[in-house]
Amino acid sequence: MEGHMARFALLLCITVALSASSPICEPEAKENPWFKIRESLIGCWTNFVGDDKAEVHILNINFSPSETNIFSVDMRNAKPMNLIITSQDTAYGLHYLNADSKIYVTNASRLTFHGQSHPENIHKVDFPTQDEELVKWATQKFGGVTSFTTVRNLKTFNLTGTEGTKPGSHDCILDKEDSSAKHFVDMETLITSKSCSPKQEIPSGGAKIHIINIPENANICNVSLHIGTITTTTRLFLRGPQGTTWTFLNPEITSFLSNNDVVMANMQTIVKPSINLMNDSAEDVQRMALHRTNAISFTSYTEIKPESSTLLLVLEEKETPADTVPSPVISVTTHAPDHMPLKMQLYASPDYHSPLDPKTKVQSDKRIYAEISGSPYGNIVLTTEVIRCFLHSEGSYPKVEVPFIREACSLSSCPNSTRISFSLDQLQELTSTMWKVECPINLCHSDNCGYGGSAKATLEVTQPCLQPPSPPCFDFGLPGVLGIAFGGFLIGVLLIGALWFIKIKTGYPTGLDMSSTAANLPGCPCSGAKRQPVSTNPSPSENSSANASIGSTQSTPTSSMA
Repeated sequence: MEGHMARFALLLCITVALSASSPICEPEAKENPWFKIRESLIGCWTNFVGDDKAEVHILNINFSPSETNIFSVDMRNAKPMNLIITSQDTAYGLHYLNADSKIYVTNASRLTFHGQSHPENIHKVDFPTQDEELVKWATQKFGGVTSFTTVRNLKTFNLTGTEGTKPGSHDCILDKEDSSAKHFVDMETLITSKSCSPKQEIPSGGAKIHIINIPENANICNVSLHIGTITTTTRLFLRGPQGTTWTFLNPEITSFLSNNDVVMANMQTIVKPSINLMNDSAEDVQRMALHRTNAISFTSYTEIKPESSTLLLVLEEKETPADTVPSPVISVTTHAPDHMPLKMQLYASPDYHSPLDPKTKVQSDKRIYAEISGSPYGNIVLTTEVIRCFLHSEGSYPKVEVPFIREACSLSSCPNSTRISFSLDQLQELTSTMWKVECPINLCHSDNCGYGGSAKATLEVTQPCLQPPSPPCFDFGLPGVLGIAFGGFLIGVLLIGALWFIKIKTGYPTGLDMSSTAANLPGCPCSGAKRQPVSTNPSPSENSSANASIGSTQSTPTSSMA
């Protein structure tokens, strides 16, 4: 029996150890530190520059129904330029222009622009919205087209100030392209993806396995992959819906597994599926990848849901994903992707009247009140919506998610802000003092909401002083004093009555010698009572001889009486 119990305990310990170091991770919607994900959409890039030394660029914007149609265009550093913007969706744009940059939109456009710099450079004209027809119109008006770029869910479009031409053809021929190669512009878009990395570390010299999973309900597409740094330990595990094709742009990659066809570029080679995996759940895909590669952990897991038929993935393999932490300040202004200034101000009381001083140390048993606000976005009324809140500290302390409560906030008192409160109870067991508060924010316009960045602040937290328990202090009022006095009086009356009762029944005063005084008291029945003689018999412990003589003396009258 003891042997069975020992084996069971050993098995339990092994199970606990394996679960504590599980190589499986749960993907989250966040910035992917391993892959740059870009859609390959219609566009062109030429060497055209107009006679007025101005470039001509066309920007075609598409928005998904679930995304916020808000973007910004920054042309303050641009070369002389004519930018034609077209979209079939209702959208709001914030523009930053210089004197030599102009924006053209159609009269029927549902785009609304706001900005303080050179608003006279926004022109509304009639032009076609079809891609090829628009290129013809721009060629007739300006003499040619420098670039045509299609982008989905645009957040920022910033001109870098470099020349926007490309050596080669003078004609704009539309085809699928990688718009990220256009060095004259920095674009930020929003693509639905999730990623994670397991906590279990890869052994030294182990394979770096990257898992890419496209769910079954996503669009079937052609995915192009470019591996930035290929090593002998780089492995890829690719899973997608039936009909998906993966194309390696640098064909020197040789170690991969996929349930779809894999095309090796420039080699006219198609590698048939090497695995059969219909289940698209994150856990099953990760476990299958570990099983088929004979590994105990992997480097990254990426889950993508493309909306177009083409996708470009660029792997930038790093030793450790970068994790930048902002400088600690009590109130920080963070620029969101659409240049929406976010500010978090902390308070110690729910009246939100006195801001928390940066030098104030807050005890961990207190509740903190925060107001997150943003400046108006041109004439667009945006509201903030808190998604989650975290507390994290420098060092080895984990990031702690804290539940928060939305506080009441009227439109008159805080039209562009949101108020919340949270407790610091989870920090009472930790010794760190400096904690950063970070709350990811959604920006909303009407019913459309989209990620708008994070509002951050810093707290200096101290543990509460534990005071020794003080003895209870009794506070007697007038009713209490009167009650005690009456109780004492009643107890005294009862005791006197008890003594008097004993006196009547026994005739002997208990505890009181009343003979001297009772004789002079009228009506005292015991005042003339005769006292009983006190026995003078010695105790049994006296001398035995004395006891014997006494006994013989007492026996004489007894016998004579007989």
